[in-house]
Amino acid sequence: MKYIKIVTGQTGPVGNYGILKGETIYLLDRSPFLGQMAETGVFVSFAEVERFLPPVDPPNIIALGLNYVEHAKEGKWDLPLAPVVFLKATTSLVGHLVPIVLPAEAPSEVDYEAELVIVIGKKTKDVSEEKALDYVFGYTCGNDVSARDCQMRTDKQWARAKSFDTFAPIGPIIETELDPSGLAVQSRLNGKVMQDGNTRDLIFKVPAIVSYLSRQITLLPQTLIMTGTPPGVGFARKPPVFLKPGDKIEVEIAGIGTLVNPVVAER
Repeated sequence: MKYIKIVTGQTGPVGNYGILKGETIYLLDRSPFLGQMAETGVFVSFAEVERFLPPVDPPNIIALGLNYVEHAKEGKWDLPLAPVVFLKATTSLVGHLVPIVLPAEAPSEVDYEAELVIVIGKKTKDVSEEKALDYVFGYTCGNDVSARDCQMRTDKQWARAKSFDTFAPIGPIIETELDPSGLAVQSRLNGKVMQDGNTRDLIFKVPAIVSYLSRQITLLPQTLIMTGTPPGVGFARKPPVFLKPGDKIEVEIAGIGTLVNPVVAER
C-alpha cells in the first residue's frame, strides 16, 4: 500500500492521508497509524495536490552514518563495528517539493545524502532481528542533508550540522509492501546522477538496524530511521559539489518513488 499525506481543496489546510493508486489519491477518514481506516469516497489526481506533507509525524528521527562500505571509504573513515547512531531534530522535517533552505549560519557546504528511511509501526523494545520487520510499518525516501563545515570543522560533531530546518526531507509516500534487501538508491542533482547504490550493500541491514536500536532506545510508532547513504556525496568529490540556490535534488528508491526538493537561500 502506498500512503501519502496531502493538502488539496478537498482536505482543508491540515491535510489528509490517502492511498495512491496509479495517479489517483483516494482520501482516508483517518491516519493509517490509527488503524481501522476507510476510504471516504473522495479522490483527487496527483496533479491536483496543492502541497505534499511529510507522511509521518515522528516522535524521533534516528539516523545511521557510515552504513555503506564505499561511503565510509570515500570519507576515509574506518568501517564501524556497530551502527553509528545520531539524531536529527524533528523540526528539520519537510515533505516532497518543499525547498531545502541553505541556512545563513552555514550556507556554503550543504550536502545531500540519499537514504532509505524505515517507518516504525508499533512500539518496539528489545526485538530480535528475526522479529524486527514485524514492527516496521513501511519505507520512504529521505535526504539526510548535512552542513559539512559544521560537521567536520566548526562543531566536529553531527547534531547541528544535520538538524537545521528543512534538513530532513522525506516522502512523498510510505510503501508498506516492500522487501528492503535489494533496493536501488539514487540521487540526482539537476538531473545528473550523483549517487547510485543498492541496499544490498548496507553494512547493517534493516532487521539488524531495528533490532540494535530497539535494545538502546524504545522506538515509538512513526519513528523514522534513516539507514545511511551510498557513495557519491558532494564533499568527497574532486572538486567538492555542494548545494546552491536554484538547484534541484532528487532521491529515487526502487519500489517507492522519487523525493524532489528545490534549494533556496535563507532570506
